[in-house]
Amino acid sequence: MPFLQALAIFAAGLAAGTINTVVGSGTLITFPTLLAFGYPPVLANVSNNVGLVPGVASGVHGYRAELEGQRRRIIRLGSASACGGLVGAILLLVLPAEAFKAIVPALIGVAVVMVLIQPRLARWMARRQLARSAGRAGDGDLAAQADGADPGSRPPADADHGTGGAGGAGGTGGNGAADGTGGNGAAGRAGAATAVGVLPATGISSRADAIGGPVLWALVFCAGVYGGYFGAAQGVLLIGMLGIAFTDSLQRINAVKNVLAGLVNGVAAVVFIALTHIDWGVAGLIAAGSILGGQLGARVGRRLPPWGLRLLIVCVGVAALVKLLA
Repeated sequence: MPFLQALAIFAAGLAAGTINTVVGSGTLITFPTLLAFGYPPVLANVSNNVGLVPGVASGVHGYRAELEGQRRRIIRLGSASACGGLVGAILLLVLPAEAFKAIVPALIGVAVVMVLIQPRLARWMARRQLARSAGRAGDGDLAAQADGADPGSRPPADADHGTGGAGGAGGTGGNGAADGTGGNGAAGRAGAATAVGVLPATGISSRADAIGGPVLWALVFCAGVYGGYFGAAQGVLLIGMLGIAFTDSLQRINAVKNVLAGLVNGVAAVVFIALTHIDWGVAGLIAAGSILGGQLGARVGRRLPPWGLRLLIVCVGVAALVKLLA
């Protein structure tokens, strides 16, 4: 493999690991990069999946503080993700390669659209959670924020432009507790910027131990099938589902998203390694880059310009569509 090609694949893995940790959609960087170098779509997809698994694990470790107290939630929803990832991986191998070539442009198109609407989705979820929290706690300031009004102190963080403070690896600013409730960080009143948008932490979380019902389990399973088959922007799907289902800090929800996406990718990777050919050179380069990217995303990814990375993802996704449809 030429040096410049190896460097480009490593850099794509680094970018994908960063983006996957903070929201998802990293596959829209690595997969088109492999296509550009002439790798067949199915081989590129399975090698990319295997390579991104260590990066997702790195991101989970970086968000370990936000995972505290969510064991029951992770066990329940993790079973849905694991089952879905298994089904999706088997579908990829069972269906003919021509089917993947025909389906993947539509999947990339859907993923690009989800990346574009992610900031609006984040704002909507933040308003919804603030409204539910205000109704339960009788907090006038929270109610005003939910309605988009000035609560009397300062306007709510802009979910598209990334205003508001960002924490370190824990993601909870100041001296606030790991669950985003209280302390000097007061994650419930601060916006936490992410690399592809903003996940405003909403703070009040009296149902932080909620695990969801059968409908949520089924939806997470379907997201797992999608992730096992292709996977681009499955993180955006998961954040949307979990944000609607739970009244909790969205940084804590993002941490759970990382675990669920990691389970999908991990199960699919085991299937691919056991049953099909992997380009281990490509997988190793993506793994090395994504491990560094996972830590970068957990520590400084929240401070990166959201519009810039979103634009990069969309441009790469569109380039992949043009190549696949040409």
